[in-house]
Amino acid sequence: MITGIKGTRFRRAAAVTLTTGAVLAAGALGAAPAGAVTTPTIAAAGGYVMNNGTGTTLYTKAANTRRSTGSTTKIMTAKVVLAQSNLNLDAKVTIQKAYSDYVVANNASQAHLIVGDKVTVRQLLYGLMLPSGCDAAYALADKFGSGTTRAARVKSFIGKMNTAAQSLGLKNTHFDSFDGIGHGANYSTPRDLTKIASSALKNSTFKSIVKTVSTKQKATTKSGGYRYYSWENTNKPLLTGYTGTIGVKTGSGPEAKYCLVFAATRNGKTVIGTVLASTSIDARTADAKKLMSYGFAK
Repeated sequence: MITGIKGTRFRRAAAVTLTTGAVLAAGALGAAPAGAVTTPTIAAAGGYVMNNGTGTTLYTKAANTRRSTGSTTKIMTAKVVLAQSNLNLDAKVTIQKAYSDYVVANNASQAHLIVGDKVTVRQLLYGLMLPSGCDAAYALADKFGSGTTRAARVKSFIGKMNTAAQSLGLKNTHFDSFDGIGHGANYSTPRDLTKIASSALKNSTFKSIVKTVSTKQKATTKSGGYRYYSWENTNKPLLTGYTGTIGVKTGSGPEAKYCLVFAATRNGKTVIGTVLASTSIDARTADAKKLMSYGFAK
């Protein structure tokens, strides 16, 4: 009986030794399984990446934490405009003094739109997404909101932005501005912003605009002549510095710090993601590159 117990113990010990040996051998042959990639460390406080084709999550860091979004808000501004029924992209909008007064008062990024110029909706979208023009955002909100006063139209437009967020099933997103200059209740998350951008990229006009590095647009002046607006994309470091980049939008601000919603396509696979509250312009670009490379490798 005692012998039997000893025998059982020996067999168990032998099994443990064999198992341990097998694990050690496997470790020695390949500590990292085939295809494994190291999860990157990013400077941003929050990040999220997904496969745009399947919706599969590839990376998360505080992905559902609400944060100020800066001008990445303008992705939704553009999405709402492009979702209007019977939209005429060539319709002309007259630039009002209120738009230029607004950017001056807020020391905001602008497309430097000249009062009295007649600019098309398409051109305003370029002015919105490339130089991140808060004047262009104001013009679009004024044009596509409903109401008899400018204030009412702007409020209506922001309402449309929130309705669009709700229709995407986003629980952690709320807008109180048309451009990201918030009033205490303008927030989203890396996961939600990524979903907004993914939805916006289904629109061919949006996709074409956000991957444009620079553009020159001819607008009609108040006197009937014309002038050219030259705009460069604030996302140029990524568009020109990472192969396959197709967008999407930068953002920054005292509260938001440095944000970037990014997407790239390689070998038929598109990865899309967001970093919020990174530490600098260079850091947010570096974060995006790391996360896209990681997404493609997974």
